[in-house]
Amino acid sequence: MTPSVASPSTTAARPRASLAVAMLGFFVVALDAQIVNVALPAIRNDFGGGLAGLQWVVTGYTLMFSSLQLFAGTFSDRAGARRAYGIGMILFTAASAACAFSPGLAALVAGRILQGIGAALITPASLALIREAYQDAVQRGRAIVYWGLGGSVAAAAGPVLGGVLTQIDWRLIFFVNLPVGAAALFVLSRVAPSRRRPMPFDWLGQITAVLALASLTYGIIEGAEVGYGSPEILTLFAVSVTSTVAFVLAQARGRHPMVPLDLFSSRTVSTTLAIAVVTMAAFYGVVFLQSLYFQQQRGATPLETGLLFLPMTALVALLNPLVARLMARFGPVAMIAAGQLVMALGLAGLCLLPGDAPVLLVAFMMVPVGVGGSFTVPPIIALVMDNVPAERAGTASGVVNTARQVGGSLGVAIFGAALAGQGFMEGLRASLGWTALILVILIFASLSLRHDQRKAA
Repeated sequence: MTPSVASPSTTAARPRASLAVAMLGFFVVALDAQIVNVALPAIRNDFGGGLAGLQWVVTGYTLMFSSLQLFAGTFSDRAGARRAYGIGMILFTAASAACAFSPGLAALVAGRILQGIGAALITPASLALIREAYQDAVQRGRAIVYWGLGGSVAAAAGPVLGGVLTQIDWRLIFFVNLPVGAAALFVLSRVAPSRRRPMPFDWLGQITAVLALASLTYGIIEGAEVGYGSPEILTLFAVSVTSTVAFVLAQARGRHPMVPLDLFSSRTVSTTLAIAVVTMAAFYGVVFLQSLYFQQQRGATPLETGLLFLPMTALVALLNPLVARLMARFGPVAMIAAGQLVMALGLAGLCLLPGDAPVLLVAFMMVPVGVGGSFTVPPIIALVMDNVPAERAGTASGVVNTARQVGGSLGVAIFGAALAGQGFMEGLRASLGWTALILVILIFASLSLRHDQRKAA
């Protein structure tokens, strides 16, 4: 049977609609990664549970988001980006309603997992819509920056909006997704059908990928409480290693691999993905840590916590349009290195602050972390997307977003484990300090990509 196919010209006929729906999708996906953090103490007051339970409210979402990105990228190529986006948005919106009505912590975590599945379908499809709509690399780079603006606005609005809504009822943070989802689906109806590329699903690759990520994250979170030398935690880590090996073998030997390994033959792509993991671990980890720090250590209310995040997140949103100009002038590699340096300086500053430092000073020191992160995300995505053919846009976007979200999941898991294992302030400082050091080391790896870019030019 011959699949229905839209020509490239037809797909690009309404690039503004494609960009608008992509921005709305990234906005609502990023909003749910941010808005929940300030509500965690209120959720614990209602449902009980310890630090591990709160971590799962965050990580249940990011874990499914990250582990299904590869499947979602392949599904986007196979079913068409427009259809994949629509399915993901419907699931995400329905899961948001389920979270809002959840009767207990287990039901909330289950709803967050379903949200993560929907978000995983939305994100690669949104980037694939941009890749289809904008054939020119410069215009596509600008579009990706504006796509990133949707996430930046969500990052700015998330903590404040979460604080305001939590003051009334934390369940409202999930109801807010419903009108955004409806608007996205309306705009999607104005986007032309996407090209489909029929291909079988790599079920072995998907199952082993989920097992590898889930067992690793679960082991890190639970190991902080039961001990990393306990038999159950060691078993989880063994499952993660075994599943990772099985995944790589499935991709190398399978007839229809979910992630063709030749995507990683470019040193630019592989290095950029490693950078994406660390930068997102730093960003998500800081948001998680500082939300707990302001409320548990400094006695701030959810609204006050959201306002303390505002200098960081608002400046990120304001500076995001500038990233396109800077990237066009200095190139993506220079932007990535500069962003890592700024993030590292912010993390080091937070690490060195005394525990009783004025909260406004703490909020000011968070600004470089957010600004540095905003300077790295669009160039990272642009580098990867520019190094793959258009017909693999969905798969490539799935890979790069997997790297970013794996970093976010591991950041929350590792930083939370450090808190449980060392005490709050000791764990906070250790997490921030080690992450800053790793970012500095990766700056040199980033700068080494300049040579590869000159050769490609």
